[in-house]
Amino acid sequence: DSLLLEAGFLAVLVAPLHLLKWRSTAWRAHDSVTFWLVRWLLFRLMFASGVVKLTSRCPTWWGLTALTYHYETQCIPTPVAWFAHQLPVWVQKFSVVATYVIEIAIPLLFFAPIRRLRLFAFYSQVLLQVLIILTGNYNFFNALTIVLAFSLLDEEHVGRWLGRAKRRHASTWPPGLRSFLSTLLELTAYSLLVYWSIHYFGLEINWEKKLLDSKVAFTYHEFTKWLRAVTLPLVGLGFLSLSWEILSAMYRCVCVRGFFWKLWATLQWAVFATAAMGMFAISLVPFTYIDYESNGKLWPGIHQMFNAVERFQVVNSYGLFRRMTGVGGRPEVVLEGSYDKHVWTEIEFMYKPGNLSAAPPVVAPHQPRLDWQMWFAALAHHSSSPWFTSFVYRLLQGKKDVIRLVQADESKYPFSSQPPVYIRAQLYKYWFTDSTEAREGAAPWWRRQHVQEFFPTVSLGDPTLESLLNQHGLKDKPPLKRPADAFLPWLLQSVREHSRPYSGPAVLWSLYLVAATVCLLRALGPRPRGGAPPGRHKGPKRGDPADRGGSEKNGQLRKKEAKEAEEKGEGRARGGGESHADGLRSKKK
Repeated sequence: DSLLLEAGFLAVLVAPLHLLKWRSTAWRAHDSVTFWLVRWLLFRLMFASGVVKLTSRCPTWWGLTALTYHYETQCIPTPVAWFAHQLPVWVQKFSVVATYVIEIAIPLLFFAPIRRLRLFAFYSQVLLQVLIILTGNYNFFNALTIVLAFSLLDEEHVGRWLGRAKRRHASTWPPGLRSFLSTLLELTAYSLLVYWSIHYFGLEINWEKKLLDSKVAFTYHEFTKWLRAVTLPLVGLGFLSLSWEILSAMYRCVCVRGFFWKLWATLQWAVFATAAMGMFAISLVPFTYIDYESNGKLWPGIHQMFNAVERFQVVNSYGLFRRMTGVGGRPEVVLEGSYDKHVWTEIEFMYKPGNLSAAPPVVAPHQPRLDWQMWFAALAHHSSSPWFTSFVYRLLQGKKDVIRLVQADESKYPFSSQPPVYIRAQLYKYWFTDSTEAREGAAPWWRRQHVQEFFPTVSLGDPTLESLLNQHGLKDKPPLKRPADAFLPWLLQSVREHSRPYSGPAVLWSLYLVAATVCLLRALGPRPRGGAPPGRHKGPKRGDPADRGGSEKNGQLRKKEAKEAEEKGEGRARGGGESHADGLRSKKK
């Protein structure tokens, strides 16, 4: 949600400003400045996500064993996660090393002046996000990160995807000095990435066991010392990169034709360059949270600017998977309902693990909030999640809106006809089954073990339930009074009524497919008037380079044909009617 807020605010700056040229799609002089902020956000997100894994001192991240637990302990795994969990340990450890390289080392290439290095960084980030999408349901987060990664591309590369690539001049030999230095720097960057990965993670091929050994070859003290040494220089690197974009945009404004349009472009450049500098400045405060000593060295005015806008969350700090939970097993809360306290029936949710034989679902980009909160509630005592008491209370009351959060299809809810009289919650530990267990006929996806009671048995009017509700201030409150003819509540209620029979993923994917179909139809639509008719080739104008090249080629072809005709006509009698006709036909051909 924090990433969505910040990316949404940046979208306001990146979106074209249509004041004088309505519906114009031309690239404006200042667009590269605001687009740079998207790249800076991507850098802060990825770099901090890699750093916090090591600063947290989590033994699984330092031991490179985090992914041996991650796939089964994440909030809502996918079916692919079960297969990824079966991979050998050395593959899981190497995957952690690759994660460190992609999240800590490769983001430094986001600001590289060499285009191919930025493209390499783009595809590395996309690869990581696609693998996360395949193995975990993280709603829109990974798709949004891929969108941010598009800031690393340029128009020429995107044009290749769309089939509108520009023709590039053939490479000359020997290459120029600039091309040679660019290739040399690119190879140096790749070599350093490989060398540092091998050196700092002890990568070594074990030929006897036919596997790749890996281990962290540095200490926590060495890493924090390195982090302290690079944090402020990274701030300086970002400042220099942004300054270059601002100066380049100013030069493009000067090159605009016409005094009025030049003045208008310069005015826009000044406004957006100031906004970009302000956003960069206040983002330094949450970025330097990774090293508090560097955070304290920032100019006090930057802290004051950040404090003034902090409540709007337009800039945030990030750190994904700081510590690995569920090392001893995935904690899972299982709700049970009963009418007589003797026969208990489990209440299954739509997405979170419960039924041992139910396959993990694929729900992205939908965000099932309740199922996610159930995962967090299982990590601590129920008093740490006050909402859980209210949730049990509403199920005892039989509230339809709450029941639909558990099961959209009420027929799958075991107490759809009558609410349960008693409800309790048990805490279990869940594990993925092994591939050997699946072959032996056990539960194909999960196995579990009971741990303890999570929430006591309660009913409506129970003193324990009433005490917890009063303690958290969750007793029934009078509903908000809205005007009977208010449009927005009526519209939202109508949308809910029409989408109620369908699940969240089905609704979202339907919307995405409709949008994709509209874009496809627009792309395949008829060409505008004045364009070249399909299937006909319009020759180049006289004097164009294409015309000169074509004339030279056609001239050579005519000479070749004349020579062949001459050779064929040798030895034939001149002036003969038949040979004369053959010559005419050959010439005509």
